[in-house]
Amino acid sequence: MRNYNQNLPRVAYFCMEYGLHEEFEIYAGGLGILAGDHMKSAGDLKMPLVGIGLLWRHGYTTQYIGEDGRPYDVYPNNEYDFLQDTGVSVPVEIRGRQVICKVWKVDKYGNAPLYLLDTDIPENEDRWITGKLYGGYSETRIAQEMVLGIGGIRALRALGIGIDVYHFNEGHAIFAGIELIREKMQQGYSFEAAWDMVRNQTVFTTHTPVPAGNESHTLDILEHMGAFNGLNREQMYRLGGDPFGMTIAALRLSRMANAVAQLHGETARRMWKDVSGSAPIIAITNGVHTRTWWDPRIREAYKKGLDLWEPHMLAKHDLIKEVEARNGVKLNPEALLIGFARRAAPYKRSDFIFRQPEIIEPLLREGKIQLIFAGKAHPNDDMGKSIISNLYHASQRYPNSVVFLQNYDMKIGRLLTSGSDVWLNNPRRPQEASGTSGMKAAMNGVLNMSTLDGWWPEGCEHGVTGWQIGDGYEGHDQDHHDLQSLYRVLLNEVVPTFYENRTRWIQMMRASIDMSHHKFSAERMVQEYYGRLYTMAGEAWKQAAAGK
Repeated sequence: MRNYNQNLPRVAYFCMEYGLHEEFEIYAGGLGILAGDHMKSAGDLKMPLVGIGLLWRHGYTTQYIGEDGRPYDVYPNNEYDFLQDTGVSVPVEIRGRQVICKVWKVDKYGNAPLYLLDTDIPENEDRWITGKLYGGYSETRIAQEMVLGIGGIRALRALGIGIDVYHFNEGHAIFAGIELIREKMQQGYSFEAAWDMVRNQTVFTTHTPVPAGNESHTLDILEHMGAFNGLNREQMYRLGGDPFGMTIAALRLSRMANAVAQLHGETARRMWKDVSGSAPIIAITNGVHTRTWWDPRIREAYKKGLDLWEPHMLAKHDLIKEVEARNGVKLNPEALLIGFARRAAPYKRSDFIFRQPEIIEPLLREGKIQLIFAGKAHPNDDMGKSIISNLYHASQRYPNSVVFLQNYDMKIGRLLTSGSDVWLNNPRRPQEASGTSGMKAAMNGVLNMSTLDGWWPEGCEHGVTGWQIGDGYEGHDQDHHDLQSLYRVLLNEVVPTFYENRTRWIQMMRASIDMSHHKFSAERMVQEYYGRLYTMAGEAWKQAAAGK
C-alpha cells in the first residue's frame, strides 16, 4: 500500500457494496453509496486506506414497473473494461469445496484503491456466489460474506498490503475477524489471546437501528457452510451466540464501534446495552462526497456569494427534462417541487403525504405542489414492492403533479437532490440511522422538510435551514402526530414562503448550504474516523504487538 502519511495507520475498509458511480452497478442503496463516498474522500485526502468488496456481476437489481403496476426485476450480466487485473487469486473453502476468488482493482473514480473479489471464473463450480448483491437466502448470503471476509483478508496477504486497522462497515464483514483469529491461532496463540489481538486492531460501524434488521444465522448452518473456519462451536458461540448475531459478534470483535448519527448513537447504545464484552459505541455522523453530490453551478455561486436562484433553476430544469424524457410528463418549473427518494421500507413511510387525500389532493389538482418519488424494493420484499406500487398508482391518479421514477440509481439521486425545491423525509423516529440523501439536498440549497430522525436533529434550525416535522415524539399515535405536523408545516410555512417570500427562501437556501457543506461532508467524516477510531485502534495494535 502507498502510505501517504507515515503517522497515520493503514486501514482496510470492508463493505458488501460500493456506490462509486451509476455505471458501476455493485451497490444497492445508502450503505453502498456511503462506502463509495468514504472511498472517494479517502482518495481526495490521500489517506492510507484500501477497500475490500465483491464484484457483483448481476448487480443488485434493475427494477421497473410492469403493466399491472407492480415492480419487476431484471439482472444484467455486467462486464467492465476498467477493472485492473491484480494477477492475484485466493481460495476460500465453502461447504467443503474450494472456491477461487479472483482479485480486481478499481481506482477509476479518484477513490482510494478498492479491491474486489470475483468468483465468476471458469475454475469454479460456485460461480454464482458473486452474482447478485443480497440475492438468495441464508446459504447464499453466508457464502458471499465468507468470500468478503475470509477472502478479503487472504487477498490483502497475497497482495502484500500491510494493515494496521480493519474497519467492518456493517456486520457482513464479520468473517474477516474469524479469519484474523484463525491466523493468530495458527501462529500458536490461544483463542483468547488471538481474540484480544484482533480486537485491538478492529473497528466496526453499525447502521441498522432495528434489532430484527440485524442479520443472524444458526450455528448449524454456519458450520455446514464452513464459516467456523478453524474455530470450534464453543468459540463461535462466545463470539456471536446461537443464533449467531453478526452485529453482536462484530461488537465483541472490535475495540471501538460507531453509530452514524448522534441520535443513532443513543439508539444503538440502548439497543445493544446487554451485549457482554461489547465495544463502546460512539457516534460519527455520516457525510457525503462533495465532488460527487454538490452541483458545480450551485457550488460556484455559493462560494462567490452570487445569487443562488439562477443555478438552482438550471438544476431544476435538468431534473424536469429528465422526468419528461423518462416519463413523458412535463412538470412546471415555477411550481413547488418536492423530492422523495428512499429504499421502500415501511418505517420510511414513503406514501405518508397521501394519508389524508382531502388535504393534499387540492394542492395536487391545482398544481400548487409537485411530487417526484424514486426508490427500489428488495427483489424478495413483497411489502416493499407494494409500497412502490402505491407510489406508482399515486402518479396515475395525479398524472400532472406526481411522478414515480423507475430504477432509482445515483444519476437520479444527483438530479433529485440538486433540482428539487424541498426534500421530504418522514421516517418513523428513531428508525432512520442517518439519511444521507438529505445531506446532499442541503448542500445544494434544497430545503429539508423532515421528521427529527437520523442526521436532521443535528442540521435543523426550523425556519432557517429547513423545517422539522413533529417534535421528536415517539408515542403510540406517532403516525397521526407526525402527519398533522407535516400538513401544518407544508400548508402554513413551506408553500407560503415559496410563493410569497422568495427573498427569505433564498436566504434559507444559503443557510442550508452554510450548515451542511463541510459539517456533513464525507471529507469531515473520514478525518473524524481517523481521529477518533483508526488512530486509537492503530496505537493499541502497535502497543500490543510490542508487548506493552
